[in-house]
Amino acid sequence: MNKTGKTARTETTAREDVTPNVTFIPGAAPVRRKRRTRSWLWIPVVLAVVGAGYYGWTRYATNPTSAAMVTQAVVRGDIENSVTAVGTLDAVKSVDAGAQVSGQLKALHVDIGDKVEQNQLVAEIDPATIENRIEIDQAELANLQAQLISKKAQLVLKQANIDRQRNLVAANSIAQSTLDQAIADLAAAEADVNAIEAQIRKQQATLAGDKVDLGYTKIFAPMGGTIVANPAKEGQTLNANQTTPTIVTIADLSTMTVKAQVSEADVGRLKVGMDAYFTLLGQPGKRFAGKLRQIQPMPDTENNVVLYYALFDVPNPDGELMMSMSAQVFFLQSSAKDVLIVPSAALHTAGGKAGGQGSAKRGDKADAAGGRPGAAGGSAEVTVVTSSGALETRAVEVGIRNRVNAEIRSGLNEGDTVVVAAGSDAPASARGSQRGMRMPPMF
Repeated sequence: MNKTGKTARTETTAREDVTPNVTFIPGAAPVRRKRRTRSWLWIPVVLAVVGAGYYGWTRYATNPTSAAMVTQAVVRGDIENSVTAVGTLDAVKSVDAGAQVSGQLKALHVDIGDKVEQNQLVAEIDPATIENRIEIDQAELANLQAQLISKKAQLVLKQANIDRQRNLVAANSIAQSTLDQAIADLAAAEADVNAIEAQIRKQQATLAGDKVDLGYTKIFAPMGGTIVANPAKEGQTLNANQTTPTIVTIADLSTMTVKAQVSEADVGRLKVGMDAYFTLLGQPGKRFAGKLRQIQPMPDTENNVVLYYALFDVPNPDGELMMSMSAQVFFLQSSAKDVLIVPSAALHTAGGKAGGQGSAKRGDKADAAGGRPGAAGGSAEVTVVTSSGALETRAVEVGIRNRVNAEIRSGLNEGDTVVVAAGSDAPASARGSQRGMRMPPMF
């Protein structure tokens, strides 16, 4: 016992020697309790986040179709069903004024854009070469005419010799052979006269042709119109021996022709006399109207695509239509003004998807009900969003329909809201925008 007590006192004394002057702070234990109290401040924040997430899930995740639904109001407007094509403008009448003789283009009296009258002088070719030919022709003709006079004199002499020889033969003064020779000489003289006369006629024709060519050195406008091209330049040498060189092209721009390329799939829908119009790239809001006058039977084939040309004319009193302009052409099959219009994608058949995009088995029914783009008439169904936000299916009567819009003759009122696409039918861009617009507030 004494040893134990002694040992304990010794250890106590050693600890006191190692840690002298140690002070215990009474406030250490309350600090730990304060840290536990601050952790409870995060509980309301967590509850708010959980509540917002639950609200968003119950409000939107349970109805994904409505989040992607695309709607549009029923409006009044104009609608038409047409065959579309791309065409170019050309003049109804145009002609190339060319050179019929060879030579240097001495003068060009018109420029592109000038208006000319019929028989107006537009160009001149140097006439020197042809004038020299005419001079030679005239000299050769005079020579032949002189030869003809000589031959005719010889013919008269031969005729007189025959008469004399006949009298001598009758008097038995000369032999019969002498008379025969005189007759042969007369026939030869007559042949010489005929030959010279033929040469004279030939030379006269040559002279006349050269005079015509001299007239061709002056080029006159064959018709009134506007100079639209002048491929030949003043001072250029023209060779008309093989082809006729074009000096200027004259076109009547008071009336223009639209030459539209129509695919073989659509050409059967065209009828001569149907209304047509076109718009220009620079004037998309202005229509130029006419009537289809011709469908050319011979098509063009481009990249294995068969295209037929459909032509119609439009007046051009102000000259705003020009050659080779590109035109967006519309051949009207039917049209209506100030009618109720909805997007074609909003129409569907009973039990089908919006826009007539049901299965292939329902294709024939969709066509019969006006579901085919471009069809007119028939019945269909639309989904309407009521004032309370509920969806309601209504039967409607469809009038004119094209690939974009459809006329509603009955079943809807102006201002009604119809569903164009919903759920997976909505375009990706529409679904994305709808989701972005419907993002719920977090707090």
